[in-house]
Amino acid sequence: MSRVKKGLAAHKHKKYLLKRAKGFLNGASTKFRLAKERLLKADSNAYKSRRLLKRDFRRLWIVRINGALDQIGSELNYSRFINLLNKSEINLDRKSLSEIAIRDIVSFKDIVEKISK
Repeated sequence: MSRVKKGLAAHKHKKYLLKRAKGFLNGASTKFRLAKERLLKADSNAYKSRRLLKRDFRRLWIVRINGALDQIGSELNYSRFINLLNKSEINLDRKSLSEIAIRDIVSFKDIVEKISK
């Protein structure tokens, strides 16, 4: 069996990892082993954060809707509002409702009045 030297591939891999680690602190941007460890951690955090972002936005939309309900002087709270919305078969998601509540409060008020009847 012939000997396999991986000089070119290893150099390319190192260059790639160090390029990705640009801007890291304390030698993690210049030392290969340290850069590799920090990149593993960074990728792990990025994976987690992509999922947490979805939760954060949903929470933001809920707070906005609840705030808009308070602002228009409605007797409804958020949970009752969503319940009535589902019963009246109005298919608007939280993101859309949140945008309507912020950008066009009159339309949001109309939606609330429509489902309150």
